[in-house]
Amino acid sequence: MFDLPKIITKRAAGFAAIGFVCAMSTAQAGNLEDKYPELSRLYNAFDVAQAQLFDLMVEINADVATASAQERLAVQLDTMANMTISEMIEAGLNFGDAQIVMDSPYGELETEGRIKLAQHVSRVHSLEAATSAFVNSSALTPTAAEVISRGRALEREIYDIFSDQASPIGAKRAEVDEAVERYLSNEELAVARQPKMVALYLGGDYANGLKAAYPKFSALMWSNQWLQLASLEAIVLGQVDPQFANEIDTTLERYKNKLGSETGMTMFPAPTEMPSVPAIAPSLYSQSPDAAVIIDNLNMLEVAVANIIAYPNLANRGDLVDEAVRAYTDKEYGIAVTEEYLLSALRGGIFNQGGPAIGALDQSERNRSRIGMDMQKALRMSTPNH
Repeated sequence: MFDLPKIITKRAAGFAAIGFVCAMSTAQAGNLEDKYPELSRLYNAFDVAQAQLFDLMVEINADVATASAQERLAVQLDTMANMTISEMIEAGLNFGDAQIVMDSPYGELETEGRIKLAQHVSRVHSLEAATSAFVNSSALTPTAAEVISRGRALEREIYDIFSDQASPIGAKRAEVDEAVERYLSNEELAVARQPKMVALYLGGDYANGLKAAYPKFSALMWSNQWLQLASLEAIVLGQVDPQFANEIDTTLERYKNKLGSETGMTMFPAPTEMPSVPAIAPSLYSQSPDAAVIIDNLNMLEVAVANIIAYPNLANRGDLVDEAVRAYTDKEYGIAVTEEYLLSALRGGIFNQGGPAIGALDQSERNRSRIGMDMQKALRMSTPNH
């Protein structure tokens, strides 16, 4: 049976989100598409592919052929959650480091899904298709769909502002600040401007659900996030320091290397940690710290949601997804001081987050794992009740 009130609610939320996107895009419409058409195409494709990624995980989890694999994975994740840091290191379960020990539990099903996602990335999708992608996702609750859609609209406006070649950098900072204030005007549907504690997505009961269940999906998701941050870094840095102008082709080439074949095979490693603004786009953080933190919070929220959707044998995913959304839209819960936020971003390792946007880095700069630096993934945190 279809839940008609829920369908109507989600449709109404979708129209609201689409209207918000159109309103936010009006002021700077066309700058990104005019100056960087390939980036504009990819950004649209990323939204469509991300929504499809959520739906594919639901589809695979619902396949009766994966029941035994889900049971085994649930046991493995539960065992890992109850291990000490030293036990995890000894077992080689350093999630977030260069390699993930567990193979994909769903084999060909994930590979087939990865091919579908790669095809979405390679296609041309309209802005309207990108705008409606999340609200049309069956995997997301109405609230989650609207929060993510509004966040993507803000990101698109920031890309458009910095792509405007006629405006000086100081004026762009002011425009971004105005865009951020408009975004934050709806407190219930906007993530916080203060950095959130990394434990909100690295810890908790469902941490590692995405990487353990769908390593190929997570690699694609973070490769896409890497390009969004790396290309924005190239755009901003090129305007601050002319010697770094016209480096977009460098970021696009590096992204295509990470993307590899449709099945995900590549000679160039994809990110194994979520790319963060301080590590990949420090120039954005320098110019607009509020915008940088909001983008990181949005990306962390997507990881938290993906972990819940991917986690095996959960009966109340919708409620858990909404709890994750509340954790990131709450303006007081789980706030990290700036120094902790920056340190955590760098602890992830620039190399493991996909590498620098422009400079060279051929191997990890870390000499210890994130776990070894006390970034324990099994940390339990409760979510807000309102």
